[in-house]
Amino acid sequence: MSIQAEKASDRTGEADLHDRPAAEIRRRGACPALAAPMPTGDGLLVRLRPAGGALTPSQFASLARSAAAHGNGILEITARGNLQIRGLRPETVGPLAVDIDAAGITVPDGPAIEISPLHGIDPEEISDPAAMEMALRSMLRDQLASPRLAPKFSLVVDGGGAFGLSALSADIRIVAQSPADWLVAINGDGETAMPLAIGAAEVAISAVGEILSLLAILGQGRRARDIDPALLRARFPAMDGMQFIPSRAAAMPLAGSHRLKDGKTILGVRPEFGQTRASDLIALLDLAKARGATAIRPAPGRGFFLIGLSADTVPAMQIDAARHGFAAQPGENSEHIAACAGAGACGSAFYETRTLARHLIGVAPALFDGSLTLHLSGCAKGCAHARPALTLTGSAEGYGLILNGLAADQPDERIAGGRIDFAIERLARSIEDNKDAGESTAACLTRLGATGVSKALRQE
Repeated sequence: MSIQAEKASDRTGEADLHDRPAAEIRRRGACPALAAPMPTGDGLLVRLRPAGGALTPSQFASLARSAAAHGNGILEITARGNLQIRGLRPETVGPLAVDIDAAGITVPDGPAIEISPLHGIDPEEISDPAAMEMALRSMLRDQLASPRLAPKFSLVVDGGGAFGLSALSADIRIVAQSPADWLVAINGDGETAMPLAIGAAEVAISAVGEILSLLAILGQGRRARDIDPALLRARFPAMDGMQFIPSRAAAMPLAGSHRLKDGKTILGVRPEFGQTRASDLIALLDLAKARGATAIRPAPGRGFFLIGLSADTVPAMQIDAARHGFAAQPGENSEHIAACAGAGACGSAFYETRTLARHLIGVAPALFDGSLTLHLSGCAKGCAHARPALTLTGSAEGYGLILNGLAADQPDERIAGGRIDFAIERLARSIEDNKDAGESTAACLTRLGATGVSKALRQE
């Protein structure tokens, strides 16, 4: 079946959420889908991704109202562009599912398939990832539903365009090469994933099926990185020396007004650190709908695009967004901070990440020149940011500062809990004092190294 024909077919295999029984509680460390919410510090958390990665303003507002009625009214958009509802209780998960169904929001069974947020409207798009998602779910329905897939199994379909998905790491990546051909690669992002196959949609889907079969044989909890390279070469003999077009990085920031090549205007907005209250989100969506917005596209980077606004309504919409706690202009310092939910919202966190983030924006501006990401992780899991960064990890002993690494890495410096504000302020002052003309914060930190940073933190 061609991918175009598949797009026109019924959405066979998608979840019918009506009357779904209350789900079992999922263990920590797994992905908290609607069928298996995860316990956190503020109740149960549900993560969902609507079919096609799109909602109408009315649907998103309905979801926010349901989050307020059945949870604690806090919604989040993750670094990968998925939606999270916090503060649920075991007895409210079922009513939430009923509300989602009543709003006409389809949440497919099986793992989330992350697709380019501007699919179908970006004139620079190479091929339609939404059609590929539907074809995958129909043709590989049973394999995608296998309980032997790892709880955090990830699959990305990148159709190209102005907001590419090169930064997203995944077990399986499917990347458009031309309107007809797709690349299938595993275990990495747009730069690091290993290419296995290239060809028409049917070839790509068959290759994905082969990979899913290998993962099922390995057993639950295993990821694409665990597949024996010799076995991969036996299944994909043409993988070595394959010529392909790499996944394209996003050509624009998320927040702000963007004019596509065909003249359409879209507005990207980001709630502070990816989190908003239902009341603020509903107010923003009502204003957006009144100004002509027709669709919402959640996007990687903890935000979403408003689709359908005319160019003359965007300035007022940006002002309203700021009034309700959303960044709608590029370059705000908060966009350079990746902060997890933190203590109070997550039972694993050792400090209030977002409280510290707000403080640091005010007292340590030298950190936020755009050359690096400051990752504030409440524990060593590093849920908010999967790439090396200037990382501050919480632990029972205090904080661990990692200059260019992951939350799980060995800290370059340990900081006592009560001294964190002063320590980061001293680090920022040291950067200002030592930075050469034209040098970025990231370059300065690299030059100072662990020894220089340790000396700066110990200065009184």
